[in-house]
Amino acid sequence: MSQQKYQFHIHGMHCKSCVLLTENELKEFPYISIVKASLKSNLVEVIGDFGDKTVEQVAEELTAVLKPHGYTLSVDGINKETGEKIVKKANWGEFKIAIPVTILFVIFYVLLQKIGLVNLVNISKVSYSTAFIIGIIASLSSCMAVVGGLLLSMSASFAKDGNSVKPQLMFHIGRIISFFVLGGVIGAIGSVFQLNGIGMFVLSFVIAVVMLILGINLLDVFPSAKRFQPGMPKFLSKQTMGISKLNHTLTPLFVGIVTFFLPCGFTQAMQIYTLSTANFMEGGLIMLSFALGTLPVLALISFSSLSIGKSPKAGIFFKVAGLVVILFAIFNLINALVVINILPPIFGF
Repeated sequence: MSQQKYQFHIHGMHCKSCVLLTENELKEFPYISIVKASLKSNLVEVIGDFGDKTVEQVAEELTAVLKPHGYTLSVDGINKETGEKIVKKANWGEFKIAIPVTILFVIFYVLLQKIGLVNLVNISKVSYSTAFIIGIIASLSSCMAVVGGLLLSMSASFAKDGNSVKPQLMFHIGRIISFFVLGGVIGAIGSVFQLNGIGMFVLSFVIAVVMLILGINLLDVFPSAKRFQPGMPKFLSKQTMGISKLNHTLTPLFVGIVTFFLPCGFTQAMQIYTLSTANFMEGGLIMLSFALGTLPVLALISFSSLSIGKSPKAGIFFKVAGLVVILFAIFNLINALVVINILPPIFGF
């Protein structure tokens, strides 16, 4: 068997979840033995027995599988239809709409907070409504691409056997229960450490930095920031993805549970905060609120091919989401400085 190596430019990747999803999908090809994708260079390298297929034919065949997830492959970064080099350009013009929408969003929720309907911003903690909103943003971002891809892959597997509804329900039930229980465990672990003022500041600072990086990446104007986005160890994520390939009655339940460990910066930011709650119930409810925020979109993915990334207005949405997340990060950092008395209370929330 003759092994060949091809390298393609991949377009549409935004985060480490995209890397994992790309590698997982391409490894399904029986003639591919090794796949390695890079977020830094936006390249994917494949090794396998491609027979007499040309590199262009291989790119087209692999793209057919990746395109539903929003990714395409090209040879030497050239658009075969126009013959021009594909260059990712930052669309700064979308900020003309994104900034006013973000301002309206902030005004709306501050008003709701003032009249006591929600507790969006609090100088001492992240509220359940904040966690819920972050969950909504996470579910619509590329950060959840791997969860959506895993869900679609699992759904297709069970649909072949004529079973499409029950596995979906088991997945979501497993996800919601695991986020509450495991979030509670993290909160309980936090109680052992009994963080002091400085410890709380460091934890809040880490959360703010993680969310700031996530927000900047959602803006999609600073490609170099992608390399700083946190992620789970790759070997753990790959093992997690492998569970979805099992065709067992309880597989959907287990897949829902292990999504707690998949690489998503939003999930990790909430997990870090949960540690600071030092309480099982509060930690569980924070992660439950986050999971419920992701539920509507993931439920739609279960029964459709919904993808915000395919919308012509996707750029505007992601910029609004990015600005909102950056504001959350700034609030969190300022509040952390207030807690250790470096700054006086700034916001009267």
